[in-house]
Amino acid sequence: MSDAGGRPKSCVEYRDMWREQNVATRAEPLHFLGVADRDVYNITAPFLDRGRWVIAGRVERRESEQSEVYFFVQHGDAWHPLEGAPVFALQDPFVTRIGDELIFGGVETFIHPRGTPPKFLWWRTILFRGRDVFDLRPFFIGPDGMKDLRLVQLRDGSVGVFTRPQGKKGGRGKIGFTRVPHLDALTVEAIDEAPLLEGLFLDEEWGGVNAAYLLPDGTIGVLGHIACFDAEARRNYYALVFCFDPERRVYSDVRVIAERRNFLAGPAKREDLTNVVFPGGLIRHEDGTAELYAGVSDVGAQKLIIPDPFAGSMRVPASTSDERKTS
Repeated sequence: MSDAGGRPKSCVEYRDMWREQNVATRAEPLHFLGVADRDVYNITAPFLDRGRWVIAGRVERRESEQSEVYFFVQHGDAWHPLEGAPVFALQDPFVTRIGDELIFGGVETFIHPRGTPPKFLWWRTILFRGRDVFDLRPFFIGPDGMKDLRLVQLRDGSVGVFTRPQGKKGGRGKIGFTRVPHLDALTVEAIDEAPLLEGLFLDEEWGGVNAAYLLPDGTIGVLGHIACFDAEARRNYYALVFCFDPERRVYSDVRVIAERRNFLAGPAKREDLTNVVFPGGLIRHEDGTAELYAGVSDVGAQKLIIPDPFAGSMRVPASTSDERKTS
């Protein structure tokens, strides 16, 4: 996870480790219709809702970052907007389940209160809850300036909360973790005070959690991203995984599981976004494989068939030499 001197591994080091494994993968395109000439990207993995599989996706014109989130269902070989489902003025949707409720969220952008003139966008995470996508109602607004807020129900019924502060505490973006006894106990203060996971990213790089899964042993399988700029100021995003023990507050088995060249070739929103993979979620199978659903190059959505990163044979046992704690 880090070298002998305690330095976190870089994007390039994790990427090169992934390449050296020469893992067999297979990419498949996802086709979305019914949104005119807009792109659909940064999708969730399919989730069951009222007995049907649904994907939430970011819908946006190529020349804009003003997006909406639609819910899609599959008909034939394409995904179509779910009739009658709400549409949210958000970016980068995510879903999970806490108890018997569907938890949905996304990033809301707005003009920074001190940003005029000149104007510039700021952001925050909005969370919704309900029985299904037709019953969603807002219940929590995250701290201003924070994306990648993710929830997961833990074995004792409490709620694990992954955070991603930036600025004085998190630099370009680091991951924190806290837990609350239930959804109604979630507060901005609890999020702001969440300890960081030490040694996960270099200060000049950044990352966040995209989805979290409770594993049979009570640990959390974390799917996220690690990102950096290259020498030409282009953004490079890679799909990252690690395992986190919420009781001992340690993490291990950090590794990249996909990069842009593993997916099918295609256009990019901008030249500096060509090498971007934004993972949305996993569908895990009993045969030891998994489907990684991801946005690519801020334009399209694909799925990648990979070995299940959280299957027992794929996990690296934690030890005093390969685990790190939260601060």
